[in-house]
Amino acid sequence: MNTKKEILIGFIVGIIANALGTLLYILIFSDLSITETFEAAVNQEHVGSLLALGAILNLVAFFGFLKIKRDIRAKGVLIATILTAFLILYYKVF
Repeated sequence: MNTKKEILIGFIVGIIANALGTLLYILIFSDLSITETFEAAVNQEHVGSLLALGAILNLVAFFGFLKIKRDIRAKGVLIATILTAFLILYYKVF
């Protein structure tokens, strides 16, 4: 299969895993609704922390792809994780 397509699939899986991880964290550990939790995170400047906790699920996707020998897809998940790290850095600095 085409290398760029494999990286794109891994990237999309990484973004979805991060979003699901963030939502799972909110649903399990927050007493507020999803929108209320996100608004509170924005008001208290904790959006970066919320995204970082959601990125933990990227570990499962990354090592899952490595285990089934889909190294190029794992590279896409790594790119999504690095993008998330830059987004967290943006929220922390600005």
